[in-house]
Amino acid sequence: MSNSLKKVWIYLENGTFLEANSFGADKTEVGEIVFNTSMTGYQEIMSDPSYAGQFVTFTMPEIGNVGVNDQDMESLKAHAKGMIVRKYQARYSNFRAQNSLQNFLVDNDVMGICDIDTRYLTKMLRSEGSMMMIASTKVNDKEELKTLLENAPRIEDVNYIEQVSTKEAYTHTTSTYAGREFKYEEAPKAQAKIVAIDFGVKGNILNEMVSAGIEVEVIPNSFTAQDLIQKYNAKHIDGVFLSNGPGDPLVLKKEQEQIKQLIDAKIPMFGICLGHQLLSISHGYDTFKLKFGHHGGNHPVKNEKTGLVEITAQNHNYNVPDNIVEIASVTHKNLFDGTIEGLQYNGAPIFSVQHHPEASPGPKESRYIFSEFLSLIKR
Repeated sequence: MSNSLKKVWIYLENGTFLEANSFGADKTEVGEIVFNTSMTGYQEIMSDPSYAGQFVTFTMPEIGNVGVNDQDMESLKAHAKGMIVRKYQARYSNFRAQNSLQNFLVDNDVMGICDIDTRYLTKMLRSEGSMMMIASTKVNDKEELKTLLENAPRIEDVNYIEQVSTKEAYTHTTSTYAGREFKYEEAPKAQAKIVAIDFGVKGNILNEMVSAGIEVEVIPNSFTAQDLIQKYNAKHIDGVFLSNGPGDPLVLKKEQEQIKQLIDAKIPMFGICLGHQLLSISHGYDTFKLKFGHHGGNHPVKNEKTGLVEITAQNHNYNVPDNIVEIASVTHKNLFDGTIEGLQYNGAPIFSVQHHPEASPGPKESRYIFSEFLSLIKR
């Protein structure tokens, strides 16, 4: 199979130059390379808007064996720059499969790189940290690739939110799947209504909101705080959700100013991932970049309120600072590196988590957090 694939050449900003095979889009692309330790869920990962601007290296060596299907999409298309895998399986077999991963990547204009030592890449990223890279099926000269990479914008220079956020408001009505049948659950009667600000929201976050008994209106990142404050005061909405999303949260100056107004208005708010980070920044505590980030479906997080350890799904390169304990209580902590995973702001109806309680892919041990949001806004 590999002999029929085109060659692809890769240059990393640390000077590493590699040759591999391509099973995706035929192009030249620049992005940040990270690694993901999930054992399953490659389609959900590739269609997660939070991966915009990144090449995802999968530590799971065999990728493509279950194909792709319409139900497992986290958004309308794939957003990552590309995926890097040890072995691509062109022959897929699953009762839910509708197409091959290769066709999915080509249709979405996303690069696929295979027949490469992903263990080597992962160990490099673990020791040196996430870095920029360029991949091309058209350019094979190391110096030319180096020049193209040096002249390209870095991921922290790009506002990817403008690319992934919805352009029009809409109401989300789908709930989560029921059992092995993969049919959507019948949504319970809504007990509250919230506005979800879309910075790159995953579909299954919205599904979990609906399943928890929350009516969800999704709005673009171009929201105005005063409009939401008026709706809240008129009891048209009960709270605000700040979604996950890609890129450096410090770039989002406009969004930070609007969130500050929502904080001052004491509107109940809940944030996940990027939303968690934006709440920190908007309170005056800037985020910092982790060495290689947290990406995978197997990260242990301690719930400081219950003492229980939850296995969580994660996808972030940035984290809130430790000194935020001056204004908030830590509710969750990462057991790999001790970083903050959850906060409850003092004297305010605001809380957030860094990990992904909706998983997709990953375990559902943190799903209760959506019910906690409902409890908060009902109070």
